[in-house]
Amino acid sequence: MPSRTLVAALAAETIGTFLFFVLGAGAVIMNAQTGGEVGLLGIALAHGLALAALGTAFAAISGGQFNPVVTIALWLVGKVRTIEGIRYIVAQLVGATAAGFALKYAFGGFDAGDTAWSIAMGGAPAVAAGLTEITAIAIEAVLTALLVYAVLLTAADARAPRMGALFIGGVIIADIMVGGPLTGAAMNPARWFGPAAALGDLSGAVIYITGPLIGAAVAALSVRYLFAER
Repeated sequence: MPSRTLVAALAAETIGTFLFFVLGAGAVIMNAQTGGEVGLLGIALAHGLALAALGTAFAAISGGQFNPVVTIALWLVGKVRTIEGIRYIVAQLVGATAAGFALKYAFGGFDAGDTAWSIAMGGAPAVAAGLTEITAIAIEAVLTALLVYAVLLTAADARAPRMGALFIGGVIIADIMVGGPLTGAAMNPARWFGPAAALGDLSGAVIYITGPLIGAAVAALSVRYLFAER
C-alpha cells in the first residue's frame, strides 16, 4: 500500500500541474476570447506567476516540478530516484490531460462551430508559420535549458538563496516573451500534451518532446559534471 507521503507527493504533482496549465493555457484561450486583450505579456505573466505560487506551495511536498523534463533533469543529477521520477511524470501527464479537457469544457470546446477554445487550439503551443521542425526543436531546447538551469541552480542547489520558485517563474515569463510567438514556449512536454490530447492533435510530439528533452539533458549534465558543488 502506498505511503501517505507518496500519495501526497503524487497528488501535489497532479493538482499542481492541473492548476498551472488551467491558468497558463487558460490565458491563451482567454486571449482568443477577448480578441487579444490579454496579450503576450498577460499570457507570460499567467504562466510565470502561477508557477511561482504553485511551485512554492508544493515545494516541500513534491518539489513542485510539474514538468516531465524537469523531473528527468533532477534524475540526471541524482536528486530523484528512477521509480519516483516515473511516478511523478505519470502524475504530471494526468494533471495536464485533466486541465486540457477542463478547459475544453469551460470554453465551449464540445460545442459545434468556432469557439474561443477552438480558435486558440485548446491553448496548445503551436509553431509559427515558416519555422522548420529543426528550428522549432532548437528553440524549445534553448528555452528549456534556461528553465532547467534556473531549477537546478536556484532551487535544487543547496548553495542557492532560498527564494522559492520566484526565479523560476521569472524565467518562464522571459522565455514566453521571447519564444511564445515562435513555438509557444512550452518548455514542457506535459504543457503541450494536455491541451493537444483534448484537441485530438498530437502532431507536435517530435518538437515538444525532443526539444525540451535535449535542453533539459544538456543543462542537467553540465550542472552535474561542471557546476555541481564539490
